[in-house]
Amino acid sequence: MSGAMEAANEEKEKEKEQVVAWGRETVPRVMEIVGAGARLAQRDLYALLLTSPWCYRALLSNPQLWQVLDLRETKSAGSRLLAALSLERYKDLKVLNLEFAQDIDDSHLFLLKTKGYKSLKGLETLNLNACQKISDSGVEAITSICPNLLALSLYWNVGLTDNTIKHIVKNCPKIIDLNLSGCKNITDQSLLLIADSFPALEKLNITRCIRLTDNGLLQLLVKCSCLQSLNLYALSSFTDKVYCKIGLLSDLRFLDLCGAQNLTDEGLSCIVRCRTMTSLNLTWCVRVTDAGVVAIAQGCNHLEFLSLFGIVGVTDACLEALSKYCSSTLTTLDVNGCVGIKRRSREDLLALFPLLTCFKVHS
Repeated sequence: MSGAMEAANEEKEKEKEQVVAWGRETVPRVMEIVGAGARLAQRDLYALLLTSPWCYRALLSNPQLWQVLDLRETKSAGSRLLAALSLERYKDLKVLNLEFAQDIDDSHLFLLKTKGYKSLKGLETLNLNACQKISDSGVEAITSICPNLLALSLYWNVGLTDNTIKHIVKNCPKIIDLNLSGCKNITDQSLLLIADSFPALEKLNITRCIRLTDNGLLQLLVKCSCLQSLNLYALSSFTDKVYCKIGLLSDLRFLDLCGAQNLTDEGLSCIVRCRTMTSLNLTWCVRVTDAGVVAIAQGCNHLEFLSLFGIVGVTDACLEALSKYCSSTLTTLDVNGCVGIKRRSREDLLALFPLLTCFKVHS
């Protein structure tokens, strides 16, 4: 009997030694991987917490791991959000992602405001994409407790109105990145508010904001001269009056004009003043011809991405100009549907643009 007890005790001692060794050897390696820069998915981080007391303590001692709360596409995201923000570990939250968290509604955001969660005071990035149960009032509630917000994304929140923008400019004066894609009730009034409130704005996405006109965008382009990214996808009502002013944006690097049916070579020739441009989408800009594309090639010779998809008015002449001025930078070029261009095979394009890796952007 005593021999069996001794064997059992020895086994327990071995287990203890293994646990200690695991804590001393494995946990530091785990922390080295976690801290290497690759952000773990939220569920993986939680799984590691349960691995061992050693791992639990080590993970909690690293505050940078808890500066991001990612509840994207999560079920019961509202209750999980409230539960997470009640934990001490999330006291210095920087990024909150609720994209496609379908159950998030105004009631959750009202609770955040009434309970006065201090963890959101330092929040810099908030993603509410496709949270369609949120209204203007919900946006007011959440922005009122995020005074240091820099980036806000509201893609596909179709019920939001100009009141949302009023709340944002009042509560979040530091915004430099704003995504309003699909917010179809936004009007020029919102653009005027943005223009007056965010002169340091760097990124703006107003894709499919179909109630906007030249008048509103003109004011914004004049006052928000720091823009580096401007997405005007699927907005066919703007004219060269606006497109000519885009040339004022000397720092612009990304411009999406897909579907700009009123854009002509005149407007495009003004955009060439954006000499740091690296990405330009001219898909379905049906009034553009070789003259406009040649001007772009000569003025924007840092282009890495260019789509001419569906433009029937361009020919091989524009390719020759692009090859002359942009062959050392272009990695994506879509000329599908450009029936005037004869040299459209992959081999032809690679001969002109040796760095190309992508030949089709639109299907």
